[in-house]
Amino acid sequence: MKLSKEQIIRYKKHISLPEIGIAGQVKIKQAKVLLVGAGGLGSPIALYLAGAGVGTIACVDFDRVEIHNLHRQVAHTEKTIGMPKVYSLQKQLEQLNSDIIFTPIQAQLTVENVTRLIYDYDIVIDGCDNFETRYVVNDACAAQQKPLVYGSVLNFEIQLAVFNYLGSKDLRAIFPEAPAAADVPSCDLNGVMSSTPGILGLMMAQECLKLLLGLPVLHNQWLIMDTLNWTIKKIRF
Repeated sequence: MKLSKEQIIRYKKHISLPEIGIAGQVKIKQAKVLLVGAGGLGSPIALYLAGAGVGTIACVDFDRVEIHNLHRQVAHTEKTIGMPKVYSLQKQLEQLNSDIIFTPIQAQLTVENVTRLIYDYDIVIDGCDNFETRYVVNDACAAQQKPLVYGSVLNFEIQLAVFNYLGSKDLRAIFPEAPAAADVPSCDLNGVMSSTPGILGLMMAQECLKLLLGLPVLHNQWLIMDTLNWTIKKIRF
């Protein structure tokens, strides 16, 4: 696979980086990434991966755009309220980069369909907002030894990890069992500053692109950042 003249111009800032170059941009173009969730994390992740030229992106989400999503889910607009989020996201990505293939999957990811949904993709990114789905995604990726970029947000705190890459562990190495539903803070009841999911979403997109390029990523490390006071720590697991 080669880059066209237009693509070389489009991605020249990437290509100018020694760590990427023409060969790296071709890797990005050839890549297939599945994104779970088209909300506060999925929106910036999808926009930046599309902007970077990831050749094939799919997103699975069953939800519809609501007005209270708009303060942080930046891929959606007032005009797409009521539309399935994956189709709202598709409209944005088509305007941003017509050079990529985007597949909207309006469905709830479950134990029954997860193996099939992730099978064709090089990397899975978990941008969902509930532990049940996180463990479904984690277990399926672990079974296929498919790299998984994981992130979660609570109030001002963000957490980031990369699983199943070059022999690295998965979510159950940190939390062997999902917490009881009663012990998990409700996303509907807990607030979040609009920019906080955006910060994490860009970090997740960064790790995904570095995975595609073979650059260093978090390895058996759980990164925790308090965006209120800008404290950062890494926990090895």
